[in-house]
Amino acid sequence: SIFHMQVAGLQRRLEATKSKCVVVGVSGGLDSTLALLVSAQAVKNLGLPSTTVMGITMPGFGTTSRTKNNSTALMELLGCDIREISIVDSVKQHFKDIGHEESVHDITYENCQARERTQILMDVANKEGGFVVGTGDLSELVLGWCTYNGDHMSMYAVNTSIPKTLVRSLVDQVGHHMGQHGFEGIEPVIEDII
Repeated sequence: SIFHMQVAGLQRRLEATKSKCVVVGVSGGLDSTLALLVSAQAVKNLGLPSTTVMGITMPGFGTTSRTKNNSTALMELLGCDIREISIVDSVKQHFKDIGHEESVHDITYENCQARERTQILMDVANKEGGFVVGTGDLSELVLGWCTYNGDHMSMYAVNTSIPKTLVRSLVDQVGHHMGQHGFEGIEPVIEDII
């Protein structure tokens, strides 16, 4: 029921805005996986091409091959328009601009990466005539475990009423259901993400 509400809300937003696409930043983690599954199902329900969902992976300094490979594999299996945009050079330039040493792994180091990713998502959405589907969950927002003007920013957030303790269960149940109903092959990827 929760997933159906998420999907219905996104469908309504797509219909109301007449947007050409939805843009999702896909990290290979649980929150972005749930947002991507919601987006894929909403687009399917509306009879739109699966490429209406634009998934963007943005590898940075700490990106592992496992999460990157999972995000790419899931986007491929869902039929998304896939883009990869590295943030390494742009964040290095920003560090230089503000006088921050790349070797200092503090809050500035982390937040610069989150803000760069959000800037990319917003700008691509504007360029493509779409909107950014947010991935942040309720627990992150309540605890403040997100970057202001970074990963908590979006144009439509589908996970904001879902506590982190529920995200994993939703991804598990929904991923397996979708794998058996029109999105074949996603189950092994879902299991690895979980």
